Amino acid sequence: MIKCHLSRMMGERKMKIADVARETGLHRNTVTLLYNETATRIDLEAIERLCDFFECSVGELLERVPSTLT
Repeated sequence: MIKCHLSRMMGERKMKIADVARETGLHRNTVTLLYNETATRIDLEAIERLCDFFECSVGELLERVPSTLT
């Protein structure tokens, strides 16, 4: 499973989805899907814009969490 830390990063900066969408030029729906961790596909340009905006690495934005298979 891939965990997206966008909501935490936005919370630390007290930012809203509309703020991030406006500042990065990403569609609001793209930011919403990443914020809610419901995105099934992510455009590399979107990741690059978010990393540039938050001045972070891809590893700080996204994290692979081993899934537990039952």
